[in-house]
Amino acid sequence: MARRRTGTLLVLVVLVLGGLEVFVGPADQRARHEAELTEITIASEAVGDSLPTEVVVPGGADQGDRRPLLLLLYGRGAGGQDSNLNESMYAALADQGELAPIVAFPSGGDHSYWHNRAAGDWADYLTNEVIPRVESDFNVDGDRVAIGGISMGGFGALDLARVHPGRFCAVGAHSPALWQTGAATAPGAFDDAADFAHHDLVGSAEADPTPWRHQSLWMDAGNADPFRPGIEKFVTAVRATAARMSFQIWPGGHEGDYWRSHWSKYMRFYARALRRCRR
Repeated sequence: MARRRTGTLLVLVVLVLGGLEVFVGPADQRARHEAELTEITIASEAVGDSLPTEVVVPGGADQGDRRPLLLLLYGRGAGGQDSNLNESMYAALADQGELAPIVAFPSGGDHSYWHNRAAGDWADYLTNEVIPRVESDFNVDGDRVAIGGISMGGFGALDLARVHPGRFCAVGAHSPALWQTGAATAPGAFDDAADFAHHDLVGSAEADPTPWRHQSLWMDAGNADPFRPGIEKFVTAVRATAARMSFQIWPGGHEGDYWRSHWSKYMRFYARALRRCRR
């Protein structure tokens, strides 16, 4: 399993059509935010492939106690560059100071939707391979782990929290891809009708919302997001039993401009939830 140090580099998070991709930012941003990016390669038995995970260590993280871990799952597809988004994410992370978590961006293919399926056991890959590897290679407090994601990644974060209730200190779903019927799903999102039924988060929440009550839960979406109806039905089902839940509808659609404008709120949620986490 190769590990490649890239120094104090920055991650550029690009969100296009629900996708997120990592790039290296310019030197002036490196100096300003003092974060370090390392790429590790995980030879995954769960998905049968060697996949990269980008790990961002905030400035000062090597000093003192172990940092919590934030696992961020990207959306479907990727492409393009946007240095403003790089700046937004890194500025938001730096603003958390000593509370800033170590952040891992695992690779999930183009449309894995982060669940166990015929093409690979993507949920097992995260819990049994990615998290333990990052914990062993970095100064991570394994008892304080949060998971979140955008679009496809938001779906994956909610689904993993359902499968492993209580495993995560906090769960964030930013414009999660929540369909209400199998017929409405995007091509490739699920193997077949049975796969969708097994991972139907709206239906699961309405039948039994208790898996999501064990951790701090954040959900948000733009007022013009096509997934808004499913998201609101999920929130209605879960809110009554959730221990700590925040739900926001802000102006915007299912697009990079929307997510870029809220990185500061996302990072603040994760940092505060991880600070008070006691699993």
